[in-house]
Amino acid sequence: MQTLEKYTFSEQSMDTRGTFKGRHMSSNMICDSHLVQNTFKSNLLKKFQCVYEGTAKQGNPTLLNEIYTELYITESESGEINNEHEVRQIETLSRRAETEDTPIKCNDIFRPLPGQDKPIRTVLTKGVAGIGKTVSVQKFIVDWAEGKENQDVQLIFPLPFREINLMKDKTLSLSDLLHVFLPETKEMEISSDEYKVLFIFDGLDECRLSLNRQSEVKLCDISASASVDELLMNLIEGNLLPSALIWITSRPAAADLVPSECVHRVTEVRGFNEPQKEEYFRKRISDQSLANTIITHLKSSRSLHIMCHIPVFCWISATVLEEMLSEAERGEIPKTLTQMYTHFLIIQTNIKHEKDYEKRVKDEDMIFNLGKLAFQQLVKGNLIFYEEDLRECGIDVTEASVYSGLCTQIFREELGLYEGKVFCFVHLSIQEHLAALYAHIHFTNENRNVFDKTKQSLFSKILNQMKYHSLSKLHQRAVDEALQSKNGHLDLFLRFLLGLSLESNQTLLRELLTQTGSCSYNKERTVQYIKQKIRENRSPERSINLFHCLNELGEDSLMQEIQDYLKSGKIGGTKLSSSQWSALVYVLLTSEQNMDVFDLDQFIGAQNTAGEVLQKLQPVVKESRSVQLWDCGVTDEGCAALTSALRSNPSHLRELDLSENKVGDSGVKQLSDLLQDPHCKLEILRLRDCGVTDEGCAALTSALRSNPSHLRDLNLSWNKVGDSGVKLLSDLLQDPHCKLEILRLRDCGVTDVSCAALTSALRSNPSHLRKLDLSLNKVGDSGVKQFSDLLQDPHCKLEKLWLSDCGVTDEGCAALTSALRSNPSHLRQLDLSLNEVGDSRVKQLSDLLQDTHCKLEKLMLRDCGVTDEGCAALTSALRSNPSHLRELDLSWNKVGDSGVKQLSDLLQDPHCKLEKLELIDCGVTDEGCAALTSALRSNPSHLRELSLYGNKLRDSDVKPLSVLKEDPHYKLDTLEF
Repeated sequence: MQTLEKYTFSEQSMDTRGTFKGRHMSSNMICDSHLVQNTFKSNLLKKFQCVYEGTAKQGNPTLLNEIYTELYITESESGEINNEHEVRQIETLSRRAETEDTPIKCNDIFRPLPGQDKPIRTVLTKGVAGIGKTVSVQKFIVDWAEGKENQDVQLIFPLPFREINLMKDKTLSLSDLLHVFLPETKEMEISSDEYKVLFIFDGLDECRLSLNRQSEVKLCDISASASVDELLMNLIEGNLLPSALIWITSRPAAADLVPSECVHRVTEVRGFNEPQKEEYFRKRISDQSLANTIITHLKSSRSLHIMCHIPVFCWISATVLEEMLSEAERGEIPKTLTQMYTHFLIIQTNIKHEKDYEKRVKDEDMIFNLGKLAFQQLVKGNLIFYEEDLRECGIDVTEASVYSGLCTQIFREELGLYEGKVFCFVHLSIQEHLAALYAHIHFTNENRNVFDKTKQSLFSKILNQMKYHSLSKLHQRAVDEALQSKNGHLDLFLRFLLGLSLESNQTLLRELLTQTGSCSYNKERTVQYIKQKIRENRSPERSINLFHCLNELGEDSLMQEIQDYLKSGKIGGTKLSSSQWSALVYVLLTSEQNMDVFDLDQFIGAQNTAGEVLQKLQPVVKESRSVQLWDCGVTDEGCAALTSALRSNPSHLRELDLSENKVGDSGVKQLSDLLQDPHCKLEILRLRDCGVTDEGCAALTSALRSNPSHLRDLNLSWNKVGDSGVKLLSDLLQDPHCKLEILRLRDCGVTDVSCAALTSALRSNPSHLRKLDLSLNKVGDSGVKQFSDLLQDPHCKLEKLWLSDCGVTDEGCAALTSALRSNPSHLRQLDLSLNEVGDSRVKQLSDLLQDTHCKLEKLMLRDCGVTDEGCAALTSALRSNPSHLRELDLSWNKVGDSGVKQLSDLLQDPHCKLEKLELIDCGVTDEGCAALTSALRSNPSHLRELSLYGNKLRDSDVKPLSVLKEDPHYKLDTLEF
């Protein structure tokens, strides 16, 4: 064990501004103050430096820093509360791509992210049970006490709610409260002028105080007395010690107990991501070969692998699998949750047998009583219990403490008059397993249903024995009870209850229980009942747990059927029943491949319309980062189903493509409601050819103005947006919060009138837009001139500009090249196809290309009236600055063999990096083809694509090029002729 003497504390890390005991500090007093603070740090380090991973504080603890694995913590939206069962939340978190948010280390919990300039006083950290909130707090304290992190904080006061509960009826001051929990503070005068202090309130969900927000008691003096809940609310609201930092941890369901206006940052602990899972097992298990075997086994079971996002479940799995895989005769390795938890129960019982204590209660009686406690408190929604709760279930406190892995006991002997004991199971899932075990034993041994609450007469008992003669009847009742739960609090209980009925788990139970009752059981009857409920249930999401139940029973016929459909690619042509839709949702959400991209096209067909698929697969849609609905027959009705799904989880979606659907203005208006949701983080929106007019554009831009900072890519091409719609978009673009980088308005009815509004907006906010497509619009020379003024603005960072078929003549081209010469370093791609450019303007472009600051990589001049004369100027310029251009398109120009020969001279230049050359219908003959072949032989390493389609070439003319394409020494991948 590492000793405290090893740690030293730097005096430079201590603040010497304040007073000690309210008096001016002499040098001796300052030394005394440092001594007090050092002692305080040492005591906290001694208390928090070890981790006990769910067991009581006995035996050989492990140093936290030896086993600590960084957790995945992200910043969350305040007020975002989720009341689903926590295992459902874990399954959701396991499907989220971890790149969607910026991770925050626990030591940085009070440090603003880049771009955040407001100070953070109060942090609320959410996370499901066992996900690592308390360990994060412990790590923060240990690193601070060792002098490694957050040394601007002089004092940290950890005050867990489960311990504060013991004083809920007391009246005292904040100073008194601290003196009780942390006696060292008696030597300190705690005030905001003296120390920068941090209060940590761990476990808000365990709070049994009222935390009354409406209380009229306002406290400013830490020596003023009040009830404990009034003290805490005044501290949280900033009346007491307004400069003190506050850190509160909570399970999600209780997070709204703290007023949102008092919270400056909400973070979410998501447990372990994929690399962190493996890191934990490699740290936890010294034998790396065994660790690899365990990791491989857990990955083979989706339900087990999902649960490994919870650090406590990793500990349970490591405890079970390390013992089983280390033994010569190890039996069947757990593959389901029920098997894993039953093995864990056996191991904990064996740990008890190894301890030296006087045995007064039989194992099965203690397990039964713990199960009774677990079930009763689960139904009530309680996660922590006190001595009276244990006594009601016939549990002796001293006996319960022996089962250290099942029931954690906290003794606060230093509290004196306030000494008390608090109990909880180390994780909610353990409570649910024991509750299910109690329900199973209660039925098999006494033929009684735990859901029957009334006291039974003899006649009722006889009736119940007839009613519940089969275990299937209990299962059916449990299924009904679970489906009626609003927050799914019996979901995992149901999985365990069904799993315990399997013969393999019955065999395990006989290792625990000397007497096990028996009753008739028809597994198929339970399976059919669950399938019936799946068929009746209108919400596929509510059916997901029922599929987990089928998995626990080893019944996977429906899932296998759906997987076969998916593999065959025929799912779109298959008429699915409601139960098959539910199975499809389950398979997609629990598959090994994360459903980050939802492509509607693979599910629709003759039997399934877009609207029906979107309605049935809502749970999948809302978990996808990218939703691809291109040309899928989506109407405004389908849009309604889509937005309904996305509204329940708007922060996850990053890309939405609805191109070439009959969405119309009404559909766009529904999407606009989603876009203005402050939680919406959509970055890419494609609405190409969706029947959008200026009316839909108005709704869209209004929504984006209220939430403009996330959208990066907007495609409205081939819609009747018109000048009025473009003017609305222009208002959006000049918003300083708008970060739009790509705007596509191809064939949208844009004229020089709306061009003026667009360029004016971009001049006021020019630094973000990178790509602009105005092709197939009547922009004309006047519109191009306005864009030219924008392009020569030094703040303009436009990289790609498409002006194909925009009515540009030599006048507009002259203005464009002049502007680009004054600011040539940003533009990477220019498309002037189908405009009257001609040789004279190509020569001007050539002057631009030979500028060493020009970084143009792609130039498209299709059907621009270019001849061999223009080609000569172009190739001459590129020879003087050949290293940047990667793609050149001269298709449908009268280039001829002479122009091609000049291009060939360029291609054989060793500095030329051209990768794609398009010469479609350019009047090339065998002579030009031979020149190209010769050039590529002398410089074979760069050109990847060559298109000679539509030229007067015979097979014999292109055969030498074909030979080059087949030769591995050449890079020519694509040859079209």
